[in-house]
Amino acid sequence: MTLLRHVLDEESGMSEKSNQNGQGVPSSTAPTVMAYRDAPTRTVDVGDVTYAYRELGPKGGIPVVFLVHLAANLDNWDPRIVDAVAAHRHVIAFDNRGLGATTGSVPTDVEAMTRDAVAFIRALGYQRVDLFGFSLGGMVAQELVVRHPELVRKLVLTGTGPKGASMDAVSRVTFYDIFRGAITRSDPKEFLFFGRDAQGRGAAREFMRRLEERSDRDKAVSLPAILRQLKAIKAWGRSAPHDLSTVRQPTLIANGDNDRMVDSALSGELQRRIDGSELIIYPNSGHGGIFQYHEKFAPALVGFLADSGEEL
Repeated sequence: MTLLRHVLDEESGMSEKSNQNGQGVPSSTAPTVMAYRDAPTRTVDVGDVTYAYRELGPKGGIPVVFLVHLAANLDNWDPRIVDAVAAHRHVIAFDNRGLGATTGSVPTDVEAMTRDAVAFIRALGYQRVDLFGFSLGGMVAQELVVRHPELVRKLVLTGTGPKGASMDAVSRVTFYDIFRGAITRSDPKEFLFFGRDAQGRGAAREFMRRLEERSDRDKAVSLPAILRQLKAIKAWGRSAPHDLSTVRQPTLIANGDNDRMVDSALSGELQRRIDGSELIIYPNSGHGGIFQYHEKFAPALVGFLADSGEEL
């Protein structure tokens, strides 16, 4: 098995996509999908880009849009977390420009990734959403809420850090763990997301099994796309910081206590900068702490996203 195959899961093929009503919007008579493993991959065209996405959960109200991590496609979301949210809310996950089955070239800055995410959300007809961003997705979520606060009701930031905080470790750790994955014939996520003690290794194996529950797979993320994402992350860390005191949306922040990719201390920094935000730090866990502790995080996430009096 080649190094690239370890990183990109190239053994999986591109999933069959549906495009109902010509715009990727499901028919009102279609049955409601409640499990991520069963959600069809749809498409919607926005300008010269065709976005691939999956949706599930009850229709109506404000959806929860999932923004995924570095080197990831639609297949990389933990179904235990997605399904828990979808039991109560409409969930939308998508491949941003140049990733998975979405066309185009991956931008080399988070700002452009954010513009693409906004274009996708608006193409589906939504004027307000809840955002759940993990890692790089959390950076996009921050950029989006600062630039388009009217679009966001609630914000969830996991395994991420604020603009202007050094992200130089991300590339170093990523390439090191790619190498470790190659020589051990393991998926690099087992090293990137989890500790190497017995608890971490067990959590990694369980996580990988959950990711394999779906039979039809998204298109693999290419190495050039990953390199462009790493360039964007590095630039994010070297940019002028946002004034996050302007964020008024209810915000939940979560991470493990030993994140080697995005320093766990940066989660505390986010909490300090976003007034009234909540912080959860899971013990003896790393970048994928929310996956290791999915049985605790999922209900916490569902509770946070629950209606608190505003109209859905």
